[in-house]
Amino acid sequence: MNELTFMFIILACMLFIGVPIGVSLGMGVIGALWWSDESMMFFTQKLFNNFDSFPLLAIPFFLLSGDIMARGTLADTLLNFCRSMLGHRKAGMAYITIVTCLFYGALCGSAAATTAAVGATMIPAMEREGYPKSFSTAVNASSGALGIIIPPSIPMILYGAFGGVSVSSMFIAGIIPGCFVALMLMATAGFICAKHGYGNVLPKASARERWESFREAKWALGVPIIILGGIYGGITTPTEAGVVAVIYSLIVEMFIRKSMTLPLLCKIMVDSANTLGLIMLVLITANALGNIMMLANIQETLLHWVQSLTSSSYVLVAILLILLFILGMFVEVSAIILIFAPLLVPIVTSYGIDPVHFGIAFIVSMCLGGLTPPVGVNLFIGCSISGLNIAILTKAILPFIGAILLADFILAYVPFFSLCLL
Repeated sequence: MNELTFMFIILACMLFIGVPIGVSLGMGVIGALWWSDESMMFFTQKLFNNFDSFPLLAIPFFLLSGDIMARGTLADTLLNFCRSMLGHRKAGMAYITIVTCLFYGALCGSAAATTAAVGATMIPAMEREGYPKSFSTAVNASSGALGIIIPPSIPMILYGAFGGVSVSSMFIAGIIPGCFVALMLMATAGFICAKHGYGNVLPKASARERWESFREAKWALGVPIIILGGIYGGITTPTEAGVVAVIYSLIVEMFIRKSMTLPLLCKIMVDSANTLGLIMLVLITANALGNIMMLANIQETLLHWVQSLTSSSYVLVAILLILLFILGMFVEVSAIILIFAPLLVPIVTSYGIDPVHFGIAFIVSMCLGGLTPPVGVNLFIGCSISGLNIAILTKAILPFIGAILLADFILAYVPFFSLCLL
């Protein structure tokens, strides 16, 4: 038995008994180092070099800016704007949820944060308007996944940093796919509501009410424009855009909206630091595991194995998407990206597939992991808000999983969606 086998046995045992993913990965790495007699100092140096990375600095900045806007008023103004525009339509509350998640994802870059922030308001609101609790929660949990598809996305930053792909290109490439997935979710929600007669139709907002809601939301709507406009225009890097997002959100919430107090800001910074600590634990241990796999030359073994299966890039993409979907059911998104992005990017490139195009399909596959047991974070957040049983929610969310899976394969086989803005 070699060190890789020993490492994965430890990892599987840790995950089976419910040990957190970061600790499980760390225990597997320590076991592999002990088995192989490798120097701990070598991996300490490798970890330092890997995390001495300018693009990775974007993660704490986008986390902080998202928390500031969620605790302030910007997120609520987005919700009110979407309600004024879509509330009068059949399935309007479902559409409002999906569009709000789309915009909110452009503020925070996190699926879990998007699900929690929007779901806390929209799940009770949808129930009051005649939508079943299971459907309301399924819509919120599935559309919360847009938080990692629409830029700025933390998983996109990780894929770019560890896959050797431009983060700016990933952000720009994610705009149209993110909107496409949102449209697929809206079509699914509309079909279900029409079939079962779910929901009440809200009174149509007047032109004046829509204008007032737009005026209130203009500061929130300006966030993605400033971030993506700065990156697309070559004015800022993604990391610098994260700094701009923090400064912008602070100025708006403290001096324009006047919703931010110093004690609240201190609490937000502490909470963001705690979240960042959990993320970094997973990143560090997953990266160490990836380094051990690299030392064992597993990327060459994987490449030869894939080449022995097929010489077709179309078949390769299908195999990889199914593999990533299955992995997402059991392993945390950040860990999958850190371990597999450095392995898979050279493989898809050797088949003539653009790594940015593949990266978008990769990220959409990862969002499905948040919607499937046993580690579906969005599912558990939805259940905690609504009080539903996980089995009931899993059944209700299946049509939305199917919609995202279909969208993923369309995006994977039609590069235009991902590459037309580059």
